Amino acid sequence: MIEKEVIDAVTMKRALTRITYEIIERNKGIQDIVLIGIKTRGIYIAQRISDRLKQLEQLDIPVGELDITLYRDDRTSDIEEAKVNHSNIPVSIEGKEVILVDDVLYTGRTIRAALDAIMDVGRPRKISLAVLVDRGHRELPIRADYVGKNVPTSSEEEIVVEMEEIDQADRICIRKEN
Repeated sequence: MIEKEVIDAVTMKRALTRITYEIIERNKGIQDIVLIGIKTRGIYIAQRISDRLKQLEQLDIPVGELDITLYRDDRTSDIEEAKVNHSNIPVSIEGKEVILVDDVLYTGRTIRAALDAIMDVGRPRKISLAVLVDRGHRELPIRADYVGKNVPTSSEEEIVVEMEEIDQADRICIRKEN
């Protein structure tokens, strides 16, 4: 397996800061925003964006966790066999602007599942998408509103996002089988 680091910790922090500033610039006030991270790494990215928003705007932005296991269209097992980690959204999303947060945008199927899951929770005024990496290769008409970094890849490659909270390092690599 060949692995190449394409984004280091410093560049990742810059990308998250850029997303944070774009959220502030595009929204007339951020008090009605709810960040919802898609399990697993999307939660940590959402929390980092929320922390940065607090530093810059002195507002606590709620962060929720979204588990899309039951909404995926690529599961091969029965629902009873699916491991559900449960979603945790600490505030009502009715009439709010929800920003879905994920680590990598690829085919768009994860985001489609997340949209279904969000609509089962409530009816937000608006849903936006923030991703750390957009690697292309969409199968559905989905695009991110906030992108940390565009990393063009081939379909044989895999983007691996490592985060300090669970991987003990911040970096993004491209992996490819020999």
